[in-house]
Amino acid sequence: MNVPALRSPNAALVLDLLRTAGETGISRLELAERTGLTPQAVSKITARLRSEGLATEAGHRASTGGKPRTVLRLVPTAGYAVGVHLDRDELTTLLADLAGTVVARRTRALDLGAGAGPVLDAVAEEVRGLLAAGSTARAAGPEVGRDALAAGLASASASASAPAPVLGVGVAMPGPLDHRAGVPGRVTGFPEWEGHPVREELARRLGLPVILDKDTNAAALGLAVRPAAPGSFAYVHLGTGLGAGLVLGGAPLRGDRTGAGELGHQTVQLDGPPCGCGGRGCLEVLCLAAVARGDDAGAARILGAGAANVVRLLDIDEVLLGGRLVLAAPEVFAGGVREVLAGLGLAAPVRVAGERDAVAEGAAWLILAPVFGT
Repeated sequence: MNVPALRSPNAALVLDLLRTAGETGISRLELAERTGLTPQAVSKITARLRSEGLATEAGHRASTGGKPRTVLRLVPTAGYAVGVHLDRDELTTLLADLAGTVVARRTRALDLGAGAGPVLDAVAEEVRGLLAAGSTARAAGPEVGRDALAAGLASASASASAPAPVLGVGVAMPGPLDHRAGVPGRVTGFPEWEGHPVREELARRLGLPVILDKDTNAAALGLAVRPAAPGSFAYVHLGTGLGAGLVLGGAPLRGDRTGAGELGHQTVQLDGPPCGCGGRGCLEVLCLAAVARGDDAGAARILGAGAANVVRLLDIDEVLLGGRLVLAAPEVFAGGVREVLAGLGLAAPVRVAGERDAVAEGAAWLILAPVFGT
């Protein structure tokens, strides 16, 4: 696939409409109407996308006059991305096609405190294993163009350089971190990671482009690219830590220093227990303590207090919940947060939206989203 050709904003816009149209596809006329481009411009763009293997015909649709319209759709097997969720105690890697469909995944226990060198060695090992085992993993998954993927993954496992079908590796880990520089900040409980060149080291080990972002930002991005996603929302993640991914105007809000969304270190009790970040009474330490003593309902109310602050501050459309602790008791957490917001007169809907691998899937979208101009 000719990746540089995808940098045209108009081509990316057309490609994104093909993606969101799904298997049913979309006609050139509809593409022109939705993009504001001329029919001639759309024809040129779609011809190029077809020649590059990114788009194909998906049949014909009846027209109000004249001959039936040709319908086009995205070819998901034209490219793949690796998503990595580097959590405090677990490592998840997965392979997704251009449509974001997961075609292979691997999970293993991992200690983030083992040191950057050993941990990044493990990440590189898992990614290589994921690519090498791709053709086997596909046999149990959906039909995603087996011959094309087998060739691409075989090439990836045999060479240190990136084959065309594998666009890169998105890595999501706990924050704070510098998204632009590709280095983590002072991760709570793991200060030794501060300033480590994670992106550069993994790119060197894998021979593939790497993008590093915060776990909650990645998950929020993965939710934001879904066709029915709300325009603005907070993705609140409660797992080994607590954080939020913020989406405004359909795009993740990272902040000028890429530090937005550190919800877990919002002080809600001035004389509260000390937190690993150096503060006291942080939302994260209070929430995790409630879970540890078996009080999920109490943890949900604490989480609701933090969510209410975000809703008041940003006037967002919706609160989406995720993370392993939320998924272990989804009704308790959704109900508790919803009750707190309602008691304060805040109308933002609350729902559980993060699947088990929402962060890893979002990490793959760190690579895929630029292809579609998102």
